Amino acid sequence: MAFITGLDKMTVKAIHKEILTKKYTHNGELIRPEHFAQHLAIDEFKLHNGYKYATAIIDWDTGHILYLAHGKKKQVVYNFIDHVGQDWISHVEAVACDMNSDFEEAFKEKCPQIDIVYDHFHIIKNFNDKVVAAIRKDEQNRLIQAGRKGEAAALKHTKYILTAKRTTLIQKDQDARDGKLVAKAGEIFNRPEVKAHGGNEDKYEALLAENKLFLTAELIKEQLDEAYRTHDQVQMCVLVQDIIDICKETENKRFIWFAHLLERHLTGIYTFAKHRISTGKLEGLNNKIKTERRKGYGYPDDEYFFLRLMEASRRKTVY
Repeated sequence: MAFITGLDKMTVKAIHKEILTKKYTHNGELIRPEHFAQHLAIDEFKLHNGYKYATAIIDWDTGHILYLAHGKKKQVVYNFIDHVGQDWISHVEAVACDMNSDFEEAFKEKCPQIDIVYDHFHIIKNFNDKVVAAIRKDEQNRLIQAGRKGEAAALKHTKYILTAKRTTLIQKDQDARDGKLVAKAGEIFNRPEVKAHGGNEDKYEALLAENKLFLTAELIKEQLDEAYRTHDQVQMCVLVQDIIDICKETENKRFIWFAHLLERHLTGIYTFAKHRISTGKLEGLNNKIKTERRKGYGYPDDEYFFLRLMEASRRKTVY
């Protein structure tokens, strides 16, 4: 814009900031939302050098940012509730969040009628990273210490196969049979053509047959998938409780850790069956935040940066 108008960048920024300020603030404060929201989502994001955080609260159904503030503590939620008022917040049925206890506690303290819904992607990621992947490493170390280096070597590069859904592995195998290209050949730098590799499901079946813990992980993955498909809270609660029992029966520290995680957050997990919301839209917004930050070389003016984010969240291209 500065190049087109012939104005310097700081002048363009000042004009743009003034426009956004008039649009999103009144008497030095953020304007209150025009419409009631049924569902919210809340998450923190890094500012500048990554040592400081800010929190975004969005209308989950529209994706619009309703509130932005420095910090990631309870006070942000308190301030948001004061900002929108009790009448407005009384229309909110549920809030999607990660397992940040501050956010949950603040909403429960001020608005006990609101359901907290834990993001299911965080649950799955915790299982894949801190249970399945960790067990794979544990088993590698155990086999090496037992002098079974060949078996340990067979577990290398199996993290993807062990954490992927079976349907994904089946699709990968079908892609290989169809000769699907993963990367085209390049003449300039002599890049070879790469095609999809098959044998994924067979490799997975072999791993399950060789290790009881991997077989248990497969059972839990299937149970989690079933739990997140149901729209019945009671059924989901029962399925998750079954997973907790299975984990404890293994007497394996990784599974027991996951069982305790599910127990501590059980209510926020099974409410997903009722509301079907997650923080996924906020994850998409985080990508927009990174883009805006790169475009503005960090935007040291947080006020302008936040106003730009408010505007960006209302563009149809955000999600």
